[in-house]
Amino acid sequence: MEKLTTSPSKGGFRGAFGFVRVAAAIPELRVADCAFNALKINELIVNAAAQNVEIICFPELCITAYTCADLFFQKQLLDDAEKALEKLVKETAELNILSIVGMPVRKNNQVFNAAVVFGRGEILGVIPKINLPNNNEFYEKRWFASGKTVTAGYIQLAGQETNFGTKYYFHTTDFTFGIEVCEDLWMPVPPSSYLAIQGAEILFNLSASNELIAKHIYRQQLVEQQSARCIAGYVYTSAGHGESTTDLVFSGNTIIVENGKVLAKGERFSFEPQLTISEIDVERLRADRMRNSNFFNEREEDAYFEIDCRKNDPAPENPDFKLNRKIDQHPFVPPVSVRDESCHEIFSIQVAGLAKRWQHTHLDKLVIGISGGLDSTLALLVCVKTADKLGYDRKRILGVTMPGFGTTDRTYNNAIELMKALGITLMEINIKEACLLHFKDIGHNPEVHDVTYENVQARERTQILMDLANKHNGMVVGTGDLSEMALGWSTYNGDHMSMYGVNSGVPKTLVRYLVGWAAHQLDDQSEKILTDILDTPVSPELLPFDKNGDIAQKTEEIVGPYELHDFFLYYFVRFGFTPEKIHFLAKNAFSEKYSDETIDKWLKLFLKRFFQQQFKRSCTPDGPKVGSINLSPRGDWRMPSDAVSF
Repeated sequence: MEKLTTSPSKGGFRGAFGFVRVAAAIPELRVADCAFNALKINELIVNAAAQNVEIICFPELCITAYTCADLFFQKQLLDDAEKALEKLVKETAELNILSIVGMPVRKNNQVFNAAVVFGRGEILGVIPKINLPNNNEFYEKRWFASGKTVTAGYIQLAGQETNFGTKYYFHTTDFTFGIEVCEDLWMPVPPSSYLAIQGAEILFNLSASNELIAKHIYRQQLVEQQSARCIAGYVYTSAGHGESTTDLVFSGNTIIVENGKVLAKGERFSFEPQLTISEIDVERLRADRMRNSNFFNEREEDAYFEIDCRKNDPAPENPDFKLNRKIDQHPFVPPVSVRDESCHEIFSIQVAGLAKRWQHTHLDKLVIGISGGLDSTLALLVCVKTADKLGYDRKRILGVTMPGFGTTDRTYNNAIELMKALGITLMEINIKEACLLHFKDIGHNPEVHDVTYENVQARERTQILMDLANKHNGMVVGTGDLSEMALGWSTYNGDHMSMYGVNSGVPKTLVRYLVGWAAHQLDDQSEKILTDILDTPVSPELLPFDKNGDIAQKTEEIVGPYELHDFFLYYFVRFGFTPEKIHFLAKNAFSEKYSDETIDKWLKLFLKRFFQQQFKRSCTPDGPKVGSINLSPRGDWRMPSDAVSF
């Protein structure tokens, strides 16, 4: 919930990069006191405009209060509501904000429970409620007519002629939106479903849902699910303190959701007015809709009408605005609250993929190179869990450590001790002599520590694994992860190749998360080893160690922090965002950790490597998709190897 201000600002700007700042508001109110209610609504609109909110939504029937009951038959109340609206429209005419309020509206000797949209002094449309609850504690059909049979047309309201009907959606410069009222959401097919199919990207719900035990949980699930189903933003606001408590209690409930994810919530049972603010990323929603070829199948081109609001949002766009919503630094990593469940599921996906391949090939062994680093550790854990799941002896896993010129005692000892602790078959093959002979064969000076020096070692290790697999009727299990695939941080036909890549769908930040979780699931000795592996710098160890025997070649000093690259990868591949927007998001997520210059430097390198290294991804081994992103050329990502970098 945002702190309320008293600034009379008109609203300084619109959002940039597809972000639309929205607000769900709950005003202080009195039952049947329209003038008072309009005054309090106005205060919240002014406060929202001062915080550069583009559109604000209030509860159902907020101008009169929802609990007026038979007073809705009184002409005086209906007249007062219209006068209050007229005053509200005039007093907010200079503000750069659209507002949605609830009130009873008369037409053709009927009263409708309606949402009214206005901005810049103009009433843009009136949307009547379709589904009127009339059971248990609700008696809406006693007072109101349903908007179901209303033909789209016009109505005279508060001295203006405006659009009236349920078949309208609204189009602004930056986004489209639609409206439904309370009970409409609870239907098998809510009106918002049709509005989304017509193109509405943000859905608003003016509600007056009373509180019962556990009703809040179900109500929030409805909002989340409808937002996800419609691939839309959903702004929900419900009546609060001030409504009559003759029979019911209204807690005041505000929820802002984007494609199923809650961005912001207000405080229920507050006695104070509320203004819940967040930004909805419509570019993100559009990206998901574009990828869903079935989304618009039920669109009826002539069944709905667009209301053009573009002249009502003249505020300039500001690319440097700060977000209220939090941008997760590690979008691939599940929240701590579901850590056990998520890690079990990820391991289960990896295990199921490897188990099927092992059973299908009828091979005796799994052959895997163990370096003492994160990736090979995760792959080994998957192999062990797969053997256990299939009821196979762990000795059927052949772990091979292959010390080279850059192998440190720390990683070597961790590799040996981990294989012993997990009870697999252990083999050690030192690659130095073979590499020196190969250097001699190709005429390379081993004192020149260039790419040839490094890749000879990587390919030698892969050759050993492949030959051992042939010798022992086995299958080479790859250890490379999704982040390395994205950056091309592998040796072509070296560690780039395997017979099944169990980590191919797991980015580096998630690898670390999974190994950290696994450490707490094993015995004390294994946990100690895994903890030290987690603390070891990421390195291929292809260059000689330093004078202290420590790792000299640290990957993140060369290509940049993996947490940044995973962040870039997520938004580049998952949503197709521009480099400018990705930089903006990274700046908001990592403002306290990395400078703009640092983010810009590594983003440019990410894009350069992502495009240049596609040829490696075009021939990668099979492996299971784990999350929403995969770079397999047979599935998620198909890209020409000679495309020009952005």
